[in-house]
Amino acid sequence: MDGMLVIISGPSGSGKGTVVKRLGPQLGYAVSISVTTRKPREGEVHARDYFFITEEEFVRMRSENALLEHFAYVNNYYGTPRFYVDEQIAKGKIVVLEIEVTGALQVKEKFPEAVLVFLMPPTLTELQHRLVSRATEDAVTIEARLKRALEEIPLIDRYDYLVINDKIDEAVDNVNAIVVAERLRPHRNQAVVRDFAGSQVKMEYYQL
Repeated sequence: MDGMLVIISGPSGSGKGTVVKRLGPQLGYAVSISVTTRKPREGEVHARDYFFITEEEFVRMRSENALLEHFAYVNNYYGTPRFYVDEQIAKGKIVVLEIEVTGALQVKEKFPEAVLVFLMPPTLTELQHRLVSRATEDAVTIEARLKRALEEIPLIDRYDYLVINDKIDEAVDNVNAIVVAERLRPHRNQAVVRDFAGSQVKMEYYQL
C-alpha cells in the first residue's frame, strides 16, 4: 500500500504534540524530521531529533527546491526536507508532519497529495485554560497565542479535516480513522488495481 503525508496543524495548546506521540505505530507512522542550522542541544541526536546541517547546506537545499517549507527563527533556519518524506512514503509509511498553518499551506502547494488535519480545542476558553495551566509563558505571550489562534480560523477551510481535541483518546482515534480512510482511496492503491486488472484466471464451467 502506498505511503502518504499527513500534516497536523493547530494553535499552541491544541495538543498537537501529544496527539502525534500517541498515533498508533501499527498503522506505519513515521514522524517527519526537520533540518536545522542550529547546534544540537544536549541529548539531541542527528537524524533522530533533527538533521543538523550548515547554513551553506541549507541555502543549497532551498535553492534546489529540496525543502517542502522553511522558515527562520532566532537566527537559525528550519525546514522540512523533501528527501526524507519521499523516502518514507516510498516505504509505505504514513509521514506525520506537525507544523503551523503557514508552513502547512506551503507544503500543500508543493505536495498536493498531502492530507491536512487541523486540530483545535472545543472552545477558545478551553484553549486559554490550557495555555495558562502550562505555566510556561507570561500573560502577554498567552494573549498573543490566543490572537494568533483566532487569525488561523479562516484558514481552516483550506484543510481536509477538522478534529476537535476535547478528549485526547477520541482525538487520536479520529486522526487514526482519517488515515485509515485516506489509505483506502483508489488513487493510493493503484498497484493493487493494476495487479487485479492484469491478472488472468482459468475459467472453469461446472455442470449443474
